[in-house]
Amino acid sequence: MSLRLSTVILPVDRWHEGGRAKWQRAEELGFHAAYTYDHLSWRSFRDGPWFGALPTLTAAATATDRLRLGTLVTSPNFRHPVTLAKELISLDDISGGRVTLGIGAGGNGFDATALGQEAWTPKERADRFGEFVPLLDRLLTEGAVSQMGDFYTAEEARNLPGCVQRPRLPFAVAATGPRGLKLAVKYGQAWVTTGDPKLYEEGTPEQSVEALRGQIERLGKACAEADRDVANLDKILLHGFTPDRNRPLESVDAFVDFAGRHHELGFTELVIHWPIPNSDFAADQHAFEEIASEAATQLSY
Repeated sequence: MSLRLSTVILPVDRWHEGGRAKWQRAEELGFHAAYTYDHLSWRSFRDGPWFGALPTLTAAATATDRLRLGTLVTSPNFRHPVTLAKELISLDDISGGRVTLGIGAGGNGFDATALGQEAWTPKERADRFGEFVPLLDRLLTEGAVSQMGDFYTAEEARNLPGCVQRPRLPFAVAATGPRGLKLAVKYGQAWVTTGDPKLYEEGTPEQSVEALRGQIERLGKACAEADRDVANLDKILLHGFTPDRNRPLESVDAFVDFAGRHHELGFTELVIHWPIPNSDFAADQHAFEEIASEAATQLSY
């Protein structure tokens, strides 16, 4: 099976000052999908421009024709399933059914306290995620939903006519722990990982590969327990958070080597960051575009 190549475009540009051009160029380069982060602000970009994910994706949908679009990832940190479902159905309609929802439990970043709440503990995040995903699934597949949960309530929430994609737009669930993996297996059409964050600073690429191998093995066990074929679940690696850092983006050969090692693990899609100068995602734009246009032919192993 070929390894699909996608990109993630951070929402840091005004739409008419480079934003539109990046999404259109991503389609021209032949990327399978272009995603964006769904945050209110993020890490070192907090004091600079940062635009909303869903309005950005809506604009991208009107500026492109074939490119799949999505979030990597949305989380419960500042989202509610009822309002999110309505926006996703609208986006899926505007895009003609090209949307994938990347979704995760969230973390301790700026989003965790932006609405005035205390940051949730890992257990609280897992508890909320465990309620968020099933309710969102119902909201996107049923015409009217009422449900009272510990964290999220829907009262006659109506979402007609539903998604263009049936029975709903696909979920790409980010998870590494046992509870998250069960959600990915039950509700996901894809699984997402960034690798083992403990290895980013001092680990080696070889250690990272072994850690990812372990994650995929745990995913396989979760699939077996749920009587699901793990081969039917896409496996997405968001690049840039392993010890390799940006080295794979230095040349086509370097990237093909990186991609090959991870394709052998079972990954079906690699997502690389669109270069942003003077940031952790700085990379040579020419090399990046060369990878996008030339590496794809070498990824059909």
